[in-house]
Amino acid sequence: MIIFPACDIYRGKCVRLRKGNYDDMTVYSDDPPMQAYLFAALGAKYLHIVDLEGARDGVPANFEVIAEMKKRSGLFCQTGGGIRSIETVRKYVSAGIDRVILGTSAAAGGILEEAVGEFGERIAVSCDIKDGFVSVKGWTESSGLTADGFLKKITGAGVRTVVVTDVSKDGMLKGPNFDLYRRITEKFDIDVIASGGVSSAEDVRKLKEAGVYGAIIGKAYYDGALDIEECIEAAK
Repeated sequence: MIIFPACDIYRGKCVRLRKGNYDDMTVYSDDPPMQAYLFAALGAKYLHIVDLEGARDGVPANFEVIAEMKKRSGLFCQTGGGIRSIETVRKYVSAGIDRVILGTSAAAGGILEEAVGEFGERIAVSCDIKDGFVSVKGWTESSGLTADGFLKKITGAGVRTVVVTDVSKDGMLKGPNFDLYRRITEKFDIDVIASGGVSSAEDVRKLKEAGVYGAIIGKAYYDGALDIEECIEAAK
């Protein structure tokens, strides 16, 4: 299993939200490229980056910062947030981003098929579940789609990698929704990246046992609750 340290970017800074609430934000670094470099120094090989302003507003706001994070760290970088046109997808790929994550545009049936057709497995989709439905626009609105309905739709379009977040667990440090991930990995032939609530190496081991492809580590690392190196070892 792969460990993805997370950097959520807002106004050029590395931050974390609590349950996706933009009014409940903590700033952890004024220098995201340096934070990305530090993750590489700790032994990480992958990095998960979200443009929070882009996710909320529909227009990327931190492209230059994200491109520099890739350049400085040399990590495999996947990024999402406000990527709602094929031109934006191409821009990120041209900047060296290894995997582009679509969210709102995938739920709305916009550019997904075109993006997958052009870039194949370099396209992933985020499935953010809140109150039983897939959330969009930075978790501020419901798409009206159930998780299963959404996953059937995107796998039918050829998507192989899905970042699945239980929004109620995000930033709470109370463990992931193991039953959710186990059910999805059993029902759908996709690579699932678990996001939300991972707070210990034991959580990582349990996710691996559930058949999860990757796990995103965010708030627990920044708050000092877990060690990235320990998590990488647990994922092996």
